[in-house]
Amino acid sequence: MGKRKQIKDGDVSMGGTDPAAGDSSDEDIDMVNVDFEWFDPQEIDFHGIKHLIRQLFDVDAQDLDLSGLTDMILAQPLLGSTVKTDGKDSDPYAFLTVLNLQEHADKPPIKSLTTYIKRKASGTPSLSPLAQLLSQTPIPPIGLILTERLINMPSEVVPPMYTMLQEEIAWAIEEKEPYNFSHYLIVSKTYEEVESKLDAEESRPQKKKKKAGQEKGERFFFHPEDEVLERHALCKGGYEYEHKHDEGHSDSKRAFQELGIRTGGSLILIEAGRFEGAVKEMAEYLSPQQ
Repeated sequence: MGKRKQIKDGDVSMGGTDPAAGDSSDEDIDMVNVDFEWFDPQEIDFHGIKHLIRQLFDVDAQDLDLSGLTDMILAQPLLGSTVKTDGKDSDPYAFLTVLNLQEHADKPPIKSLTTYIKRKASGTPSLSPLAQLLSQTPIPPIGLILTERLINMPSEVVPPMYTMLQEEIAWAIEEKEPYNFSHYLIVSKTYEEVESKLDAEESRPQKKKKKAGQEKGERFFFHPEDEVLERHALCKGGYEYEHKHDEGHSDSKRAFQELGIRTGGSLILIEAGRFEGAVKEMAEYLSPQQ
């Protein structure tokens, strides 16, 4: 049975005015205080975690064994966390865990995922060190970190999950369990802004001229913590998904902005010796006091 985590981060405030309203809005800012609770992964979380993994891998999730990955996460309930608001029996709004790529190398869900990651790393020059590691036999003890959350979750829930993961790994190593990693590999996602097809259809020359002058190919982070984690990386890089989104997908993702977005995958490889410092800096960066 899942237990509530002992480390708590207090209340997290969410709320604000519509970003499209600008600074001139005179409306009061509405704040909602939400009590977040951190739990060990448990069987009742199967569908919630599977849904978040599907969200993490976007259109390429169809090529992976999501049920198998979820089962593996639930098979190590003392490692990793879920975030909930309505008690242990409610759906998780976020999760974070780590899987040993070496220990589970022959298991079909990890085998297919490792093949997928290796293929993406091999096609991205900046990720060549990762491709080399994944080409070794056996694969080094790389800790694959999988983490995702609902889009409206505040980033302040993330540092406690990473902090607890570090403690849980230390406890596991003391018990001689296979969590003494050489590297940590974080799977994430980014996006680029693209011209809206809706605007193009409406033929607005002035808007098009404005967008034409914008920088092409600039990456934005879905997870703000990735900006810090990348500073500590041995290698990092984005990649395109193998499957294409349906027509109009970029416009369906428009929120408080004129442009559409195109999503892509992201990989961050951190040497184990730099992981603690990366987590510490990330926690400071996401601190609500800043």
